[in-house]
Amino acid sequence: MNQKEEGKIEIKKGMTIAELLKLAPKAMEVFFKHGMYCIGCPIASGETLEEAALAHGLDPEEIIKEIKEALK
Repeated sequence: MNQKEEGKIEIKKGMTIAELLKLAPKAMEVFFKHGMYCIGCPIASGETLEEAALAHGLDPEEIIKEIKEALK
């Protein structure tokens, strides 16, 4: 997937971390910025973006906004 296609992905709170990273690997930059090292976490295959954000004390909507910005 090229960068132009990556920017068109619909990011939802209910997506698993694994799904999101498969569709938009650049989202890792946002996760790392916030200390969310989800890429190596075995829970990533079943944990949603919302669950991960909340587990790290973050607002899921803000994380989504940052990911969308990173994908532009």
